[in-house]
Amino acid sequence: MHSHNYRIPEPFKHQVFVLIGNSASAVDISRDIAGHAKEVHVAGSSNAADTFIKQPGYSNLWMHSMIDRVHEDGSVVFQNGKTILVDVIMHCTGYKYHYPFLETNGSVTVDDNRVGTLYKDVFPPALAPYLSFIGIPSQVSPFRLFELQSKWISGVSSGRIILPSKEDMMKDIKYFYATVEAQGIPKRYTHRTQFEYNDWLASQCGCSETEQWRKEMYLTTGVRKRAHPETYRDEWEDHHLVSQAYHDFSLYTLTCNM
Repeated sequence: MHSHNYRIPEPFKHQVFVLIGNSASAVDISRDIAGHAKEVHVAGSSNAADTFIKQPGYSNLWMHSMIDRVHEDGSVVFQNGKTILVDVIMHCTGYKYHYPFLETNGSVTVDDNRVGTLYKDVFPPALAPYLSFIGIPSQVSPFRLFELQSKWISGVSSGRIILPSKEDMMKDIKYFYATVEAQGIPKRYTHRTQFEYNDWLASQCGCSETEQWRKEMYLTTGVRKRAHPETYRDEWEDHHLVSQAYHDFSLYTLTCNM
């Protein structure tokens, strides 16, 4: 989520906020709030224990290490030793996968936020193709990914696309899990995937791979967010990529009208 337009209630306009989290939602929400609140402090578990940085472009926004403890009087103590008297603590820590409405006899489980066992994050082999998931991957650019997942599921459901055998799907899953473990990636980050996965889905559906300009736009935005967090949403240097996108869109339109 990247476009947050929060209306700060009048009583909050002179209050102190702490946001827990250091990803896209925390970045965007903290900057929206900073235009109204007295102070905004962002605590991230990925920050070093001594982190205490005023964010460029803001006089009231700081980045901290993680929270060490919170007292009943509302004071928050960070790992960097700073103590702040806080009015609001907001969690921007993502979400946990939870499917209490599914009865699968163990075919689908959640272990440290890994949803398993799923072939390519979509099909549980024991229940494929009758059960499938759209939207499991996290921390991705979602729209194209979810579109391709939907097309793949539709193709499988119609019989146009044939899944591997249950045994082969399980072999693929076990190999993938072993690769994740060998790379030292925590289990809870199993579902982080992006363009390589998109291109695999596209190949299954007979669609084109992700355009190079789209990849560059995505990656450039990430670089600018880290280098210029105060302006990355408002200033761009990708006009050459936009022209490439317009060219591709014109070809798509032409093809659709033929």
